[in-house]
Amino acid sequence: MLLIKNGRIHNAIDPEPFVADILVKDGKIIEIEKNIEIPAGAEVFDAAGKDIYPGFIDAHTHIGMFGYAGDVSKDDVEKYDRCTPDQRGIDCINPEEPSFLAGARAGVTCVCVGPGSVGCIAGTHLAMKTYGDRVDDMVVKNPVAMKMAFGENPKRALQDKLTTRMTIAATIRKTIMKAKEYEQLKQLANGDPAKMPRYDAAMEAMLPVIRKEIPMKAHAHRKDDIFTAIRVAKECDVRLTLEHVSDGGSIADVLAKEGYPVVCGPYLYQTKKTENFNGHPSAAVKLVKAGCQVSVMTDSPIVAEEYLPLVAGLLMREGLDEFEALKTITINPAKHLEIEDRVGSIEVGKDADLVIAKGCPMDMRVKAETVFINGKIV
Repeated sequence: MLLIKNGRIHNAIDPEPFVADILVKDGKIIEIEKNIEIPAGAEVFDAAGKDIYPGFIDAHTHIGMFGYAGDVSKDDVEKYDRCTPDQRGIDCINPEEPSFLAGARAGVTCVCVGPGSVGCIAGTHLAMKTYGDRVDDMVVKNPVAMKMAFGENPKRALQDKLTTRMTIAATIRKTIMKAKEYEQLKQLANGDPAKMPRYDAAMEAMLPVIRKEIPMKAHAHRKDDIFTAIRVAKECDVRLTLEHVSDGGSIADVLAKEGYPVVCGPYLYQTKKTENFNGHPSAAVKLVKAGCQVSVMTDSPIVAEEYLPLVAGLLMREGLDEFEALKTITINPAKHLEIEDRVGSIEVGKDADLVIAKGCPMDMRVKAETVFINGKIV
């Protein structure tokens, strides 16, 4: 058991922090109260005068897929096919990549990882903790989404296979509808091997999408690409999250009415693409104020994973209050990834992923002092 005493708790649920104790058993929070009696044999951590936050969550990264040895270790994208839905992010993540530990030390305890935005449909992402030796043991949920990409990325990377945004949208539509036909054939076969369609790994991978078990994770910067992603999702009757959303500030009220979760960014880097020219923290603030569920990302390694709290801090600089900024790296990404039953806030029953600091880590002057993942100091 672990008892964390007298910390000022920012639980990402209540706007105002409060002082209390947190009791942890088997990696889970089992009690949050003032003056909890110390259980026999419990380890005690004195957090008096310090602030306690939920572990930070990055809803969009490619961490562990790039490496530090150039192209030979770059496994984040497949450049030789328009659609590769059967590719799984979990199959190429190296948990020993230094980015994981750097992120953990900064309080980033959970990340969404998967293929990059080159293919029209690139493969599945998973949610995982940032500390461990084996990816399988670090998984929170797999898969959480199927990556799809609109706009410049596929056009630039797949020039010999497509040249227009129309082709991108058409390719995604065809693949989703083909998966629906594949599912219908399986249902009509009713378990009879002689009637079953020939096994298709790509179509099997698409089944969770058409069954609405996971959303399409749509890379879209420009407003027309954002609306195309929404149009395709509605036409094909699949779920959707919107990723990057650089032009979101100019259509914030519309996106709020549409109701899709959005993750904004990356920030803190110099863009090289015209389509994310409007990708500024102020756009994310406009989306929050319009009523959207907003998370922010590093898109690591585009921005180093350890800077996720500072990315949220940029929203504070643009006028967002601290509580709403905290939600963009805690409970909102947890909801975005549908893992809020385990992480994203400090509540009884959730994983003991906690960040302790003297002050707010979204302030660039404040470092995380102690980080717990599953109740253990990392």
